[in-house]
Amino acid sequence: MKTDFKFSNLLGTVYSRGNLLFAPDGTCLLSPVGNRVSVFDLVNNKSWTLPFAHRRNIARLALNPRGNLLLSVDEDGRAILTNLPRRIALYHFSFRSAVSALVFSPSGRHFAAGVGRKIEVWHTPSTPDAGADGELEFAPFVKHREYAGHFDVVQSIEWSSDSRFSLSASKDLSARIWSLGPEEGFVPTTLAGHRQAVQGAWFSKDQETIYTVSKDGALFQWAYMQRPGADGEDDEMDDENMQWRIVERHYFMQNNANLTCAAYHAQSNLLVTGFSNGIFCIHELPDFNEIQKLNISQNDIDYVTINKTGEWLAFGASKFGQLLVWEWQSESYILKQQGHFDSMNSIVYSPDGQRIVTTADDGKIKVWDVNSGFCIVTFTEHTSGVTACEFAKRGNVLFTASLDGSVRAWDLIRYRNFRTFTAPTRLSFSSLAVDPSGEVVCAGSLGAFDIHTWSVQTGQLLDQLSGHEGPVSSLAFAPDGGTLVSGSWDHTVRIWNIFARTQTSEPLQLQSDVLSLAFRPDSKQIAVSTLDGQLTFWYVASGTQEQGLAGSRDISGGRKLTDRRTAANAAGTKSFTCVTYSADGTAVLAGGNSKYICLYDVQSGVLAKKWTVSINLSLDGTQEFLNSRLLTEAGPRGLIDETGEAEDLEDRLDRALPGAQRGDNAMRRTRPEVRVPAVAFSPTGRAFCAASTEGLLIYSLDNTLQFDPFDLDVSVTPASTLAALSARDFLRALVMAFRLNSTPLIRRVYEGVPVADIALVSRGVPVVYLARLLRFVAAQADESPHLEFNLLWIEALLSCHGRLLKERRGEFEADVRLVQRAVGRIQRELGRLADRNCFLVDYLLSQGVAEKKDQKAIEFAAADSGSGDGEAVAGVEEMGDYTSGEDEWMGLD
Repeated sequence: MKTDFKFSNLLGTVYSRGNLLFAPDGTCLLSPVGNRVSVFDLVNNKSWTLPFAHRRNIARLALNPRGNLLLSVDEDGRAILTNLPRRIALYHFSFRSAVSALVFSPSGRHFAAGVGRKIEVWHTPSTPDAGADGELEFAPFVKHREYAGHFDVVQSIEWSSDSRFSLSASKDLSARIWSLGPEEGFVPTTLAGHRQAVQGAWFSKDQETIYTVSKDGALFQWAYMQRPGADGEDDEMDDENMQWRIVERHYFMQNNANLTCAAYHAQSNLLVTGFSNGIFCIHELPDFNEIQKLNISQNDIDYVTINKTGEWLAFGASKFGQLLVWEWQSESYILKQQGHFDSMNSIVYSPDGQRIVTTADDGKIKVWDVNSGFCIVTFTEHTSGVTACEFAKRGNVLFTASLDGSVRAWDLIRYRNFRTFTAPTRLSFSSLAVDPSGEVVCAGSLGAFDIHTWSVQTGQLLDQLSGHEGPVSSLAFAPDGGTLVSGSWDHTVRIWNIFARTQTSEPLQLQSDVLSLAFRPDSKQIAVSTLDGQLTFWYVASGTQEQGLAGSRDISGGRKLTDRRTAANAAGTKSFTCVTYSADGTAVLAGGNSKYICLYDVQSGVLAKKWTVSINLSLDGTQEFLNSRLLTEAGPRGLIDETGEAEDLEDRLDRALPGAQRGDNAMRRTRPEVRVPAVAFSPTGRAFCAASTEGLLIYSLDNTLQFDPFDLDVSVTPASTLAALSARDFLRALVMAFRLNSTPLIRRVYEGVPVADIALVSRGVPVVYLARLLRFVAAQADESPHLEFNLLWIEALLSCHGRLLKERRGEFEADVRLVQRAVGRIQRELGRLADRNCFLVDYLLSQGVAEKKDQKAIEFAAADSGSGDGEAVAGVEEMGDYTSGEDEWMGLD
């Protein structure tokens, strides 16, 4: 199998901390997630994560007005310059200190950074198309000027619309006006008067007014006006007698709540403010008219931003990882996502590979869509941490086990909990297994040594399997449904045949506690992970060990702050806590309380590949060597509680449990540790996912970058591709379009192939482009209105390459699934359309018969009108009686 899996997306977390950014066109939202950046496409309902990663959590983001250069800075001041459309990291740079504010000028030529109490203005790195003559040059970072005047940390920086002036707000209770270059008669101005730290300061649209807002909820309006002591008409226009003065004061009346963030939209005069109690307000300036006031959270709103048109508001709350996009005019959510705010415990792919289910200690079960990257449903019925989850074979039913003592069954069509299983005594279930037929569910607990078995149909407890002498740590059903395997801390693995009359089992003896086990897809072999770092493989039929390998040194790595030994000397203390087979059964994927994920070849026992989950130094266990400069007499600096030095009372209070290593990241004494509690392979074999401390990481073989040239040379250009299409060289044009990997160009060539030549072109498609063509045709079947044209392509490709697709099933299975799903959707839509047409035709025919009946009745009444009104009416009634039989009336027709 292929092993070149690469990081493709990050799910499970949508916002950590830092500022949010809207793209210049307002369709995309950029959110910092730990040490990575996620992009949410609000129009096409998709999300993706940029491939680069910082060494620490990201603190600030900035995007130039053109939207092609992204500047991200982490907590240590290290910056990465990225080409956003192509998702390529261009340059690494260090500001040498933490950056608290970062923004590009409207002209795009400069950007300003608040570094401590100083403001640094830098030239924007030039790009090849930015030069006057279009010359190829790249000047990364050149400092323009440095401003020093504030006495505390700069919290925000705003530019004037002409990029000549900047306005900064600081914790020193003041705001200051700076000029980019020398301005005649201009003197840097200080705006003082607030009683607490100034959160933001902005220019109005005409730049005649300045608004400043402070942490205590005070809004000041400033105007450039005459000094109080100056008089006379001659002195009115003299700059020496003019100054910025407060003309209006407004206050946000929020009881015992501080203002945490604010944003101002100059074009529409909208001011949006967020508070520590989860309330946000929208006001119209300068009249300070309140438009909306809503509560979106129970905790601090960390950041708010407004898109270019002023229609959408984006809010980020790091306490529970919430990300919201609110359209204030229609009062509706454009985006509402929330990740797990506690450690994830287990993950599982749906049988079709399109969804991933995650469970965590926060008691929530979330279903994520792989294609869009969004959470589509959240279940909250469990009252404690959810430890295990498993799908039924068809994928419509999900089973979960929880520490609250219940196992629940969920209907993923109606999204409801339809069955709850409990034990006779209160137990905390930690493992789960489901019969492939969906008839029986089993669960094990760390508090008892028995395995509980329930009937899904009736919900009754069928049996309690006894035999283990220690807590049951892992359960697994064979894919063929005949065998149940259980692992325990008593150093044994037991094989059960629960459908037989006798349910005795012979134990398989191991050397240490069993942590995890998994069945091979053919049900003939199991892989067992033990506490001593060993992976052993056993034949189920004979109960004999086939082979084993030592993986403790492969997974060991990373030194924690509390470790007394180096990472190399600590080898042998790590073990795999989760293990799973690949889709074809030739490899196993394993992870544990480490920063590594290991892929082993089963037959040879060789380590095929090892992935590093995270390089984030904000997590414990990611670095191999500790920095001696961070070691003090009291121990590592990272373990010293510094909350007592915070300037605000609510920041000094520490409500965390002493030594708590799990739970909310913002409320723990010790740093979060990097760990991989669960891994899962996609049923298609093209991807796998891993639950980590930072979220749900997806590694895939499919490269989803926008520009991925394949086998390019100088002669392959869009112009030459269109020329080949005009010359009716369709196959060559199609191959050249795939080499350029331009979707509009591929679509143009694809639709330019005549219907009569589809079979011929399909027969000549090289095998290397077959998978790409199948994916493209499947996408066109979902998007394009050319129904018959797409079906002809599908028929031709499957007819010409069907045998190859069957022989190389593992390579093309994912692409064939996409085609199958597209054809199934077309079939369902055509079936519904045909049914509606049949009903419509029946209705029209019945309307015609009714009209003929009425017409015959009128003619009959008119013919007998001479006999009197009463007789005519009677004749009509008599005819109605006569024509009640359908056969006689149709005979008159």
